[in-house]
Amino acid sequence: MRPALAAWLLLSLLGGTGAGDMCGDPGAAPSHSAPAPQLSPEERLSPHMPESLRCDACHAISFQIEEQLRKAEGKVGKKALKESDYMEVLERSCSQDWEGYGVLELDGEKRLSGPGLPRQQLLSVMVSGGPWPGRLSKLCHSYVGEQGEAQIYGAHRRGPAALRQLLCHGDKGPCAGRKDPPDPRKALQNEL
Repeated sequence: MRPALAAWLLLSLLGGTGAGDMCGDPGAAPSHSAPAPQLSPEERLSPHMPESLRCDACHAISFQIEEQLRKAEGKVGKKALKESDYMEVLERSCSQDWEGYGVLELDGEKRLSGPGLPRQQLLSVMVSGGPWPGRLSKLCHSYVGEQGEAQIYGAHRRGPAALRQLLCHGDKGPCAGRKDPPDPRKALQNEL
């Protein structure tokens, strides 16, 4: 009797006629869908970061620079890095692959998404790869060139908010006049 009961139970689960169907279960869970963002020709083809995404891009770059410098300092006991070392770290930060970043659409607005950026939506489709890694790398190199390695490293030593302020929220920064988002490390912890 027991083998027959076990076989019936297994077959009913595999066949979809489980206990839920017998008890009046209304059926399958509702399905959800999320369309991929519709990208304009500029967003698809331009070698430059679109203006509407530059603030997000700056925060992503600031996060990556901060993380790379923090790791490098951790290897030397949290002491200040030598000029040649932080210059190498900044070059490596900008030259990384940036593959974890892409664009998604939230409430009709396109946003950059990836490590260090606030999580925007639970159900969304992110378009990554393509032009986004190259654009982030190019923009990162331009920030380092404009601000200078010593100034960027000095801001890093004062903390993540100082680095974001220098790169993103200054008078000419891409986020000028916008509210500084929460600390990206806290946003990253919330995802874990």
